[in-house]
Amino acid sequence: MRAFFEGIQTLFVDFLFKPLDWLRALELSNWWLANIFSWIAILICAYYTVYWCQELKKHQDNNEENQDTTAHSFLS
Repeated sequence: MRAFFEGIQTLFVDFLFKPLDWLRALELSNWWLANIFSWIAILICAYYTVYWCQELKKHQDNNEENQDTTAHSFLS
């Protein structure tokens, strides 16, 4: 049983976390390059948040959204 858990440890530490170790080492030499992935993820999330809000506004303007509190059976 111990070998099984050591195998899981080896999988994560030696293989799956290698890109994160690379980013941690890169941060010491270039902060901007190390954090570019975070900034890209933030920009993508911000874009889709704005997109989702615009879609909700479209549905609300067309009166397609049922805002009655009994719209779902578990609310009544």
